[in-house]
Amino acid sequence: MNKPLGKHLILDLWGEVASFPFWSMDAAAEMFVEAAKDAGATVLTQRWHHFGDGHGYTGVVVLAESHISVHTWPEKGYAAIDAFYCGVCDPESSLPTMLDFYKPIKHKVLFIQRGEPLI
Repeated sequence: MNKPLGKHLILDLWGEVASFPFWSMDAAAEMFVEAAKDAGATVLTQRWHHFGDGHGYTGVVVLAESHISVHTWPEKGYAAIDAFYCGVCDPESSLPTMLDFYKPIKHKVLFIQRGEPLI
């Protein structure tokens, strides 16, 4: 039996508007490295951009096994995380680190098997 090529974690987070560390880009960058390691992934590089005081940030952590990305909207109290892992990585193992960091009031998680065989 063929296994899927990857596993995708989609995470929606809702929190207090402008609360710390919910919108701290530098702290988030450190946390996502830890989350990648928790999943068994290898970090290759990162790219982050803050949109200015009172605005959100976006970031991508490039992994040997794919990527983790985050986009934040502090004015809405919302963040969207997309973590795609290939190989033996386990996205569920990265989830507690992300939730512990953001401490959302509410969250929604979706796991998707990617690249499943057609036959």
